[in-house]
Amino acid sequence: MPAIPNSRRSFLRSSAAVGAALVLPQSVRSALSTLQHPVRLGIITDLHQDIMHDAPQRLDVFLRAMQQEQPNALLQLGDFAYPTKQNEVVQKAFEDAHERTLHVLGNHEIDDGHSFDKVAELWGMQGRYYTEQIDGLHLIVLDANEKPAHHRGGYPAHIGAQQLAWLETQLREITGPIVVVSHQPLAGPSCIDNAAEVQALLNAAADKVLLAVNGHTHIDHVATTGMVPCLHVNSASYQWVGGDYRNTSYPAQIHAGHRWIEYTCPYRDSLFAVLTIDPDSGQVNVQGRSSEWAGKSPQELGVLERTDWKHGVQVCPQIRSRQISGSVGQ
Repeated sequence: MPAIPNSRRSFLRSSAAVGAALVLPQSVRSALSTLQHPVRLGIITDLHQDIMHDAPQRLDVFLRAMQQEQPNALLQLGDFAYPTKQNEVVQKAFEDAHERTLHVLGNHEIDDGHSFDKVAELWGMQGRYYTEQIDGLHLIVLDANEKPAHHRGGYPAHIGAQQLAWLETQLREITGPIVVVSHQPLAGPSCIDNAAEVQALLNAAADKVLLAVNGHTHIDHVATTGMVPCLHVNSASYQWVGGDYRNTSYPAQIHAGHRWIEYTCPYRDSLFAVLTIDPDSGQVNVQGRSSEWAGKSPQELGVLERTDWKHGVQVCPQIRSRQISGSVGQ
């Protein structure tokens, strides 16, 4: 298992320069200024313990890095591990690593037959969706796995009427600042099917909502619809390429024991990020981590680009460092 270097800069292997400076609406600055000190969140997503042979090691790299970073809380944004007996060691490692560990429900958590309610219970969550306050920062954690009335099959990506009403109440009653968290994105590529409804609620509360954060897409991207940026956090493990492409990225014995790996382009190193909400600078800073492809890249395999993500831009073995700031150019 790779050792964590001593310096903060080197162990995160941060993508040297800030990847982008994004504008945080001035209207939200008063809510942000109510924080007494910066709040830091350690974030990992899409570990896929049940696909990757080295998922426990990837999680351990993240947890050891967070021992050095000392964030105020740890978040995993879904597609973490089936809630089975054999995976309790992974769940326990995450939950024992910090006094504040938060789970988000991903679509793959039910692949072994559990319901989302059962997964939430086994993980000790307040519920499928909930709020959490961390040193003055309010997290609204959503469950975007609900089925619409006319579901067409596949994994649903939807927030139902009852949860929407709950979200509207939270956005009205919480004084802020707020970060909205979900597995599936609320804006941008592969967003939930009723994203417009959720975006309308978030933009109506844009004086309190700093940003939305999601996993699921396995890309590095920021989408903005209206006033609220939506940060897509890249997977800790890989880019999925599917059954039309096969990638021999590891020795034969690993592929033999982990049948789904050949449908992925793995990252050589674990990816994760630290999100810092800083009331003094008026910025939200993303400190990312860079890696390389293990085996061929999606581009080398001939995977076609989509109109909403490109090879080497959104599709990359990287979480770029970014600033979401209170004025243009910061």
